[in-house]
Amino acid sequence: MNQVVLASNNEGKLNEFHHLFAHTCLSIVPQKNFHVSEVAETGTTFVENAIIKARHAAQITQKPAIADDSGLEIDAMQGQPGIYSARYISPNATPEERMQGVLQELKHVPDAERTARFQCVLVYMRHHLDPSPLIAQASWEGQIAHQLTGEHGHGYDPIFYVPSHQCSAAELLPDIKNQISHRALALKKLIHLMQDAKIID
Repeated sequence: MNQVVLASNNEGKLNEFHHLFAHTCLSIVPQKNFHVSEVAETGTTFVENAIIKARHAAQITQKPAIADDSGLEIDAMQGQPGIYSARYISPNATPEERMQGVLQELKHVPDAERTARFQCVLVYMRHHLDPSPLIAQASWEGQIAHQLTGEHGHGYDPIFYVPSHQCSAAELLPDIKNQISHRALALKKLIHLMQDAKIID
């Protein structure tokens, strides 16, 4: 199988990628297996940061790379934390501290105004000089709950309420989440782009 470097060490993301690429000719390998260091995310958009991460991993490993940049946009917070989702409050804050920070920020915001979405941008680079990387984007609409619930998922899942399933993203079984999440939808789009480009069958 052909190896593709995943420009992330996040186990939750790695599991989702493995699941969705399971029936392709590609083997998704985390960048830590190649001793790839983290790179500064200096972009101002999800697309820019995903390209930075993919190019960095491809250059060091000399292999194709996939990078994901994703985050939570909350309408009542003018789209924040957005690209800073993993660094919200502080780079060293725990996921629970970040979620509690969001809940505190929205403490007096009524349910009708707690709309939010997860955004995901995926970039596939054939090599670090690839002038036309494949880019797929998708979003997942929901609301911010009033408390943390659920034990599945990662990141902000425990406070992201999914109206269609009447539960938080962290209460969804992985098989369900892998059909409807922002990353799942973006991955499906990326797979179609890769098929069109004859990278996979």
